[in-house]
Amino acid sequence: MEQQRARYVNPFTDCGFKKIFGEEYNADLLIDFLNQLLKKEQGKIKKITYLKTERLGGCVTDRKAVYDLYCENQAGEKFIVEMQKSKQKFFKDRSLYYSTFPISQQAKTGDWSFELKAVYAVAILDFVFDEDLKEPEKLRYDVKLSDIETNKVFYDKLTFIYLQMPKFNKTLGELKTRFDKWLYVLKNLERLHNIPDKLKDRIFKKLFESAEIARFSPEEAMQYEDSLKTYRDLKNSLDTAREEGHKEVWKKAWKRAWKKARSYKVKR
Repeated sequence: MEQQRARYVNPFTDCGFKKIFGEEYNADLLIDFLNQLLKKEQGKIKKITYLKTERLGGCVTDRKAVYDLYCENQAGEKFIVEMQKSKQKFFKDRSLYYSTFPISQQAKTGDWSFELKAVYAVAILDFVFDEDLKEPEKLRYDVKLSDIETNKVFYDKLTFIYLQMPKFNKTLGELKTRFDKWLYVLKNLERLHNIPDKLKDRIFKKLFESAEIARFSPEEAMQYEDSLKTYRDLKNSLDTAREEGHKEVWKKAWKRAWKKARSYKVKR
């Protein structure tokens, strides 16, 4: 039997993720998601401005950072939002490195008090950290600079949030909060063929409309198919390598798949 074609995009593809969150027209979707994610700790976001996703260092020798999404709210606070498909050995280092760009670029010439606006780095992960494999309930990390002895937050303007999506397994009937609904949509969107009754408010209806492949232009559909192929190649290569259990094979497969993913981004 021929497999039924997906009606909606896979949010873990570059194209699918940006179709949902990366377009000015869908800024209200990103605002709603961030307001649920951040526990209202920085106040309700009413407006966001999309910034260039490619940021350069302070001099020509510095490496550049390319974000999936980069924006700021009405208070000037910065948000980096990344969808990460596969494990990287130094992913946490990469997150920290990326956060330094919106920090350093707040420097002002002349007299400056060094006051900074808050920076939030959000990573939606399609994998589980190795150290958390034995903790099935540890879905989310909220990381700030804290004192080791007291565990009190020492500096609250730099926040890292990691969501390990493979650990989210709630069914529609188990969704209690709006944040639960967001995680359910991100995890299951590609497998859905209609909008569930629990998700029929304005924001989610708009999300489903934006994610419906049949509404894409021919060019958008082609871009999405390329993005989906890259995602599947990467996932299949990694899954195969893990099953074979050979470390060297896994590393080579990862490098091949990652090279394909990076070449796709360059082409775009």
